[in-house]
Amino acid sequence: MTATRTLATARRVLDQLRHDPRTIGLILVVPTLLMALLAWILDDADFEKYGPPLLGIFPMLVMFLVTSVATLRERTSGTLERLLSMPTGKGDFVFGYALAFSLLAVVQALVVAGVSFWWLGLHVAGSTWLVVLLAVVDGLTGTALGLFVSAFAQTEFQAVQFMPVALLPQLLLCGLIVPTDQLPPVLEWLSWLLPLTYTFDALQRVAVDPTPDARFWVDLAVVSAMAVLLLAAGAATLRRRTP
Repeated sequence: MTATRTLATARRVLDQLRHDPRTIGLILVVPTLLMALLAWILDDADFEKYGPPLLGIFPMLVMFLVTSVATLRERTSGTLERLLSMPTGKGDFVFGYALAFSLLAVVQALVVAGVSFWWLGLHVAGSTWLVVLLAVVDGLTGTALGLFVSAFAQTEFQAVQFMPVALLPQLLLCGLIVPTDQLPPVLEWLSWLLPLTYTFDALQRVAVDPTPDARFWVDLAVVSAMAVLLLAAGAATLRRRTP
């Protein structure tokens, strides 16, 4: 793995996405529309309660879906196999993809946060930039999870089928529906193995506390480390040849 080949992969992915307006629209528009729908159906108090956590969760869902399908598209078209038969290594491919989608995650977080805070009237006690930072990290985690899951799928349809397995349990256990400390002990223990739990906890803290405590930074560090581990696992499990 080299920086040159990783950057070349990232440039190639960004160039492909530049000619794919539907994917760009999915990444930038869908989370924003979901936040607008949330603001429409909830009263002000509930929007203040659920808006910040979901602003961080929606990017993860979208980036998982886009990344897993895009990677499988590379495999089914034969591009991935051709790339890996050349000097490009599996780490170059995975981290190049992650770099390209991380840049999109930054733009996505700025768009969603901008619309939510300055148009929909969302308010948090803490820094709005920390919410944006968590949305970016969450988007990167969704990207890493999508790359990891794509190693086990053979078609784009199979990649989409992994979504309920990889993401829905996280939504149920992260504390959004039932606080983690009120879950059965086994499920509470399991919830702290999942990255979305740390993101949700950190977003809740920044939503009500003007000065984030040490627990916030621990949550941010843990979810960032999990994203890196998922990328490393994605590189390790990526198959060079399509069965």
